[in-house]
Amino acid sequence: MEISPNEFKRQLARPGVTYGLFSGLVDPAAAEVIASAGFDWMLIDGEHAPHDLRSIMAQLQAAAPYDVPVLVRPEFGNTVLIKRLLDIGAQTLLFPMVESAEQAEMLVAATRYPPAGVRGVAASVNRGSRWGRIDGYFTKADDEMCVICQIETVAGMAAIEEIAAVEGVDALFVGPSDLGASLGLIGQGRHPDVLAAVDDAIARIVATAKPAGVFAAPPDLVERWTGLGATFVAIGVDIPLLAKATADLAASFRQ
Repeated sequence: MEISPNEFKRQLARPGVTYGLFSGLVDPAAAEVIASAGFDWMLIDGEHAPHDLRSIMAQLQAAAPYDVPVLVRPEFGNTVLIKRLLDIGAQTLLFPMVESAEQAEMLVAATRYPPAGVRGVAASVNRGSRWGRIDGYFTKADDEMCVICQIETVAGMAAIEEIAAVEGVDALFVGPSDLGASLGLIGQGRHPDVLAAVDDAIARIVATAKPAGVFAAPPDLVERWTGLGATFVAIGVDIPLLAKATADLAASFRQ
């Protein structure tokens, strides 16, 4: 059995912009609906949604039959948690709140087997290795790992170039909401200072030659930030989409 190639990592290397959706509904059916909707990629949000390893694995399994790469965002960059996420089959991890090159180096090391890193070794109970059935998994797995560092604080902004220079960091992703909060402008996503900070982050990431991603739900922001060079863009989250659609439907019958 051969290892599954990391299609998202290959997307990053190709020209053009890709669009994805965040999944916060902790249910395999929701993941399957998103996976079959036509997005270029999707992300299982373990940072803000009430996920555990079993629910993340169930969503990975639900999305597996569909031709869409699945990213996972852990709640934090813990070496043990990273190991377990890779063991259940995640290949692309988007880490929140990355603020230094040293932190990025630790995250990369946690995704690699020794001697390149510190990932714990187990095959027979590992979905990622298809329970030991992938030939040469331990020598092939590292090349299919994709590490994305999320820039969403003032400290992270200051360290963009150093983080991007870390070997094994594949891309950087800008989170406008937390970045705005870090600037003292919580809940003010369209404040000129927040927009300017996101603009600056994207331009600086692009200048490092690493792919730049961003969360940009309103269409005008998508155009603004892809125009600056962002190449992988989150354009929504399943929960607010459901919330708006159900509220609009209910309101339409109350008027």
